[in-house]
Amino acid sequence: MTGKTLITPAQNTWCPGCGNFSIQHAMKSALLELETEGLVLDHVVLVAGIGCHGKIADYMDLNAFYALHGRAIPAATGIRIANPDLSVICHVGDGDTYAEGLDHLIFGAKRNIDMTVVVHDNRVYGLTTGQYTPTSPVGFKGRSTPLGTIERPFNPLHLAFASGATFIARSYTRRLPHLKETLKAAILHKGFSLVEVFQICATYYDIHEYYDQHVYELKDHDPTDPLAAEAKIREWDYNSDAPIALGTFYTAEQPTFEETLVQKTGKKEVDRIARIHERFSQAI
Repeated sequence: MTGKTLITPAQNTWCPGCGNFSIQHAMKSALLELETEGLVLDHVVLVAGIGCHGKIADYMDLNAFYALHGRAIPAATGIRIANPDLSVICHVGDGDTYAEGLDHLIFGAKRNIDMTVVVHDNRVYGLTTGQYTPTSPVGFKGRSTPLGTIERPFNPLHLAFASGATFIARSYTRRLPHLKETLKAAILHKGFSLVEVFQICATYYDIHEYYDQHVYELKDHDPTDPLAAEAKIREWDYNSDAPIALGTFYTAEQPTFEETLVQKTGKKEVDRIARIHERFSQAI
């Protein structure tokens, strides 16, 4: 793929001003830079969930797989087990993966599957025109909560930390250089990488002024210290005016699920499990 722009000629239907444009641009830049460092782009597989974010599978000139709503991670798991030589990147949404797919996020982190999960978190269901998601703040007024939601949001990064993810980071679409470098680090990490990307929904939830006033980039933080990592992850609770840290909160070196599986069972058993994952993904 050397020399490719990584952008397909497919008509782009994201709303003008959507944060997905920035994520696409940062992902393209990250992959092209990694290509110069030895990454084979033909060995990259992009797995997308359902939502506005999922259209990135049409717009990026990469091997791609569309999964069902919330099922990107199990599909990616099957791909990784079937061919550990592939670099698997999941693009998912906050509704897609923090709601329908939450159990898969937990077990992907628990197993330490070697993949990168990029969460397009606009804190609203944009594709279905404005319902609240697990990260929407209390009082969010949408199609399903015209008087404002009464549910408190949960902290998905803390959940991922507790579940065993070995790379946890957050970035923001209006900090493009930071976003690109964060994506590069996540893709290079060996293990389960979760990158939450705050973006705005230009149509249903444009809160760029709030983010611009609250985000800051981590300095002098040791991501290998689990206590420091947890403290930073919990600093902001998705529902307050506390500062919002951007950066890599936590990173650890642990054996991946695929490595352990081969060591314990051999290649034939790995192939058998891969076929089971493929059938399961098709069934759901």
